[in-house]
Amino acid sequence: MARRAENTVNEMKCVFPAKSINEGLARMTVSAFIAQLDPPVSVLSELKTAVSEAVTNCIVHAYRNKTDKMKCPIYISAVYTGSGVLRITVKDKGTGITDVALARTPLYTTDAEGERSGMGFTVMESFTDRVRVRSAQGKGTTVILEKRFDVK
Repeated sequence: MARRAENTVNEMKCVFPAKSINEGLARMTVSAFIAQLDPPVSVLSELKTAVSEAVTNCIVHAYRNKTDKMKCPIYISAVYTGSGVLRITVKDKGTGITDVALARTPLYTTDAEGERSGMGFTVMESFTDRVRVRSAQGKGTTVILEKRFDVK
């Protein structure tokens, strides 16, 4: 969440169940929020992809063993500050990540079926200026994506 000392210009919050159909909802909601910054189409596309990766991680990993996805919330918030920083937070209340450093290693995956490439965090890092990850076993994970824009 934004610290008020940063001069918040605008912010939004959204909560939805961890269903794969809602990955598109996350992309579009964040995209609509980012549009106020009038970014180049390539930057908008990159940020939508980074959000998609974070949300997909929640759906696939955080709530892996849950059958009732309606009881598995994903929280997204976005804040734009007067200093030009866009901060997107994607949070779950799932299983948590045992070893965040290992999870951020390119090609690392816990997917036994081999359907996942293990590139989610790498993609997020490639398309943003900063990625922070906080996680606690049994309590969930928070991914914070930051992108700096020129202040007009």
